[in-house]
Amino acid sequence: ETGDVAILTTDGKVTVAGDCILPLSASTRLEQNTPNPFNPSTEIAYTIAADEHVKITVFDALGRDVEVLVDEFVNAGTHRVTFNARNLPSGIYYYRMETPTFTDMKKMVIAK
Repeated sequence: ETGDVAILTTDGKVTVAGDCILPLSASTRLEQNTPNPFNPSTEIAYTIAADEHVKITVFDALGRDVEVLVDEFVNAGTHRVTFNARNLPSGIYYYRMETPTFTDMKKMVIAK
């Protein structure tokens, strides 16, 4: 044989010469909201690698809870949630995503 290798990706799996050698999986991540700055609403996208509980909370600059956007069991994949700040003053706010295996926080700005 010449050592030729055929690579095929199907359903998130890499197959080489007929044998599956490495399943691919999405990494869990929290995206920056868009638009940012915003008025009055913005969209937050997030991806989770496995089915699990997700909580996304918005905080003001003093760390006080403003709103819980997501607090439920979510299927793996990419999701989006809209945050409407119609009743909030301009300023810097933070949003945090928590799962059993991941935590991240990002900053956003309401500009009215």
